[in-house]
Amino acid sequence: MGVRVTTASVADGDKAAFWSGALSRSLVPLEVHPLTGRPFEGLLESHRLGYVRISTLEADAARLSRTAALIARTPRSEPQVGVGVQVVGRAVLEQDGRRAEVPPGGLVLYDTARPYAVDYPERFRTHLFHLPRRLLGVPEHDLRHASATAVGPTEGCGPVILPFLDVLAASAHSYPAAVGDRLAGSVADLVTALVARLAPPRAADEPGAGTAHPVRRVREYIDRHLGDPQLSPERIAHAHHMSVRHLHRLFEGEGVTVSGLVRQLRLDACARELARRGRTAPTVSAVAQRWGFVNAAHFSRSFHAVYGVSPREWRARPDDVRTYDVGPHEARPHDEAG
Repeated sequence: MGVRVTTASVADGDKAAFWSGALSRSLVPLEVHPLTGRPFEGLLESHRLGYVRISTLEADAARLSRTAALIARTPRSEPQVGVGVQVVGRAVLEQDGRRAEVPPGGLVLYDTARPYAVDYPERFRTHLFHLPRRLLGVPEHDLRHASATAVGPTEGCGPVILPFLDVLAASAHSYPAAVGDRLAGSVADLVTALVARLAPPRAADEPGAGTAHPVRRVREYIDRHLGDPQLSPERIAHAHHMSVRHLHRLFEGEGVTVSGLVRQLRLDACARELARRGRTAPTVSAVAQRWGFVNAAHFSRSFHAVYGVSPREWRARPDDVRTYDVGPHEARPHDEAG
């Protein structure tokens, strides 16, 4: 069920506040500051596809701000990653000290867990895609560097991502729930690819860079072999021509053991797949096996320990109830990879 809010029938003096409230309820708490001297006019249309909220904003020139105070008022709200696709007019987004100028036809990424502001200096139309940050499974370091970076229609991932998002925003209202779940998964995959493309490599003189490359190679190897039930510290060490002791030493500064990382990444992958597919096949056991869990009871216990519910309860939850705030990956020396 979609949401449509317009200021057309609101008293002139109340239009901006009314529209600010509508945005705050549909997206995240925001402040709206009109940039023209005339009565503000705005239109919001919003739909949900699985766990992705797709909103189209059309309004007069304005500044939208998500301040630290607004973030502090809702400390337990689910952090979201947002992607703004500019259709008409320009946008200038500021976050983490960076400034991105987005032309018509371009896009920009931002993180709702940290303050940001976006200026629309003229009447505009934009599509906003919000999805739970944890679903992407991207490192915090990469997300911070990818935010407030503009991508044009002919740059990087732009030619692939922009047409898809534009069509999806126009047709979001027409998809049944099962199709919406799958399309939400496609959005998450594309945004993950976008973050990976925008995140720069660690500089050679950056603290910790001396071990950054081997750790990165190990992490990439784990990602590629995550579904292999035989994945273990011994196999990982052998593949990288190092001892198991040296492998564990590499991860001493990562805040997680190698086995703990494999376990958590597998659980995250299962949680994402179960959330995307709703109650449609495959079964919970099939999802667990796909991601390397050979023992159903062990998988269920591990999943419940991290997410607080069983895998079946997780799958049955509505998208607006399901949360992903499980905290940082824990370093547990006794964890087994599978």
